[in-house]
Amino acid sequence: MLKPRAKVPDLTVNTVGGPDWTLSEQSPENFTFVFFYRGYHCPICRKYLGSIDRKLDELSALGIDAVAIGSDSEERATRSKEEWKVQNLPIGYGLSIEQARQWGLYVSKGIKTDEPELFSEPGLFIVRPNLELYAASIQTMPFTRPSIGELMGGFSYIIQNDYPGRGEA
Repeated sequence: MLKPRAKVPDLTVNTVGGPDWTLSEQSPENFTFVFFYRGYHCPICRKYLGSIDRKLDELSALGIDAVAIGSDSEERATRSKEEWKVQNLPIGYGLSIEQARQWGLYVSKGIKTDEPELFSEPGLFIVRPNLELYAASIQTMPFTRPSIGELMGGFSYIIQNDYPGRGEA
């Protein structure tokens, strides 16, 4: 289990229409917000990625970079970005099941014809520039994700009050 105040695994993924994205090469003022999403087959991910995409400027103003990462193929990730009208949020693809497990994500077997054989369930990780985990929220299914509005309020409080990561004991 990844614990706050400990280093997270480094991660490199391809991104739709862009260069490879490597966590250790990010240099946000405050945090990198890494959202692992289920894949193209997930309508809840569609809405959630859209909500993050719409808040990207506000996140940036808080010194927070963001990325969405899934285990989809390049073709499925490209369809997600285009059909979901994700304008600015980088979408990484090709996350291996082994990498997903290193991050503590739950893994599901596809149960519908449009689902991959295996894919990770959603998780979000707030990572400091030194690759230290600040906070995480991991789900076993597509439901019950924290809203981006709640996260924005939390980020503001955390940054203004230099609030430490919790859950490390």
